[in-house]
Amino acid sequence: MNRAKTASNPKITAKAKVFGTGKAMRSIETLHRWTGGILGVLLAVLGATGVFLLHQTLFLRWTMAHAADPVTRDDARLAALVTHMLGDPAHKLRSLRVAGDGLGVHRAYYTGEGGAYFDQSGQIVTQWSSEWQRPEVWIIDLHRRLFSGDTGEAIVGIAGLIGLGFVITGVLLWWRTRSTFEFRLTPKRLSRPAILRHHRDLGVMVAPFLVLSFVSGAMMALPVVEDVLLAPFGAAQRAKAPKAPTAQVQPPIDWQAVIATARAQVPDGELRYIALPNAREARILIRMRRPGEWTPNGRTMLWFDGKGQLAQWRDSRTLPIRARVKNAEYPLHTGDALPGAGRWIMTISGLGLAMLGSLAVWSFWFRRPSRRG
Repeated sequence: MNRAKTASNPKITAKAKVFGTGKAMRSIETLHRWTGGILGVLLAVLGATGVFLLHQTLFLRWTMAHAADPVTRDDARLAALVTHMLGDPAHKLRSLRVAGDGLGVHRAYYTGEGGAYFDQSGQIVTQWSSEWQRPEVWIIDLHRRLFSGDTGEAIVGIAGLIGLGFVITGVLLWWRTRSTFEFRLTPKRLSRPAILRHHRDLGVMVAPFLVLSFVSGAMMALPVVEDVLLAPFGAAQRAKAPKAPTAQVQPPIDWQAVIATARAQVPDGELRYIALPNAREARILIRMRRPGEWTPNGRTMLWFDGKGQLAQWRDSRTLPIRARVKNAEYPLHTGDALPGAGRWIMTISGLGLAMLGSLAVWSFWFRRPSRRG
């Protein structure tokens, strides 16, 4: 009799066609609930740390002297600072992120975990020998690699794919109860039914932003995912090792001349980053940001030999379409691709993920309904 009623009811039949059988939906719900209960903490951590990193410049401007100073272009002082760092026997300079993008201090990266911030006159503002001494340093390691190097990065990428699965299954589960949708930022009460209802509605509200976060994050963390999604834009072109042996910086280098050469080669570019030769890069590297580039450090690159002579440069605007799409992954993940609103959109994504993950775990493990005997 029940089967006959189901077959004769067009609404039930249409619903079954869209969502499949009730058994299938119960299986999806069980999978969604259990996976969320197990991995919710990890996703909540990624969401919360991501929000901090989106606004770390604001954090530094509030907590560090000179971080809010207006950025001025003084190549002579910048050249003198690099020269001084190279002559410092206590710290081996690895790279320097030049003041800009809202931050009024230079950030030096030393070999190992050490680093320092310098004001634009070249004076040390603060320095550290361990990443645990600076929250913005260890939080980024937690967000990207879970303090576990390449293995942690792979886990983060897999978590992004699972998160994408949460969005898809969550929307399917929400659709059945869409008539009860209510716009609320927090649960009406801390009861399990209220938390579950809020979880469904909040998940749908932030779903588009979460998709962007999960997909871009998985692409950066997992080369296989990146290759699959970039396949329509052309064949992969792996970076080849430099033909020349690793250049040894041969002092004295005229860093002011090096910087002047970079500015002459890219007159409309903003100098953002200087890196010395290392195991991955055989020459001195300078990165510049041209107008219209989304990546904060820029993707226009100039390479100099150990004597400070320009050897090669690459204009970000002439890269193949696949490379340009690849370069968009990071600014899409951080919201820099949409100046102004983009960072706040991704903030909503991060806060939403943190709330969805934490409340899911809490309601699953600690707010089980009491059984009546």
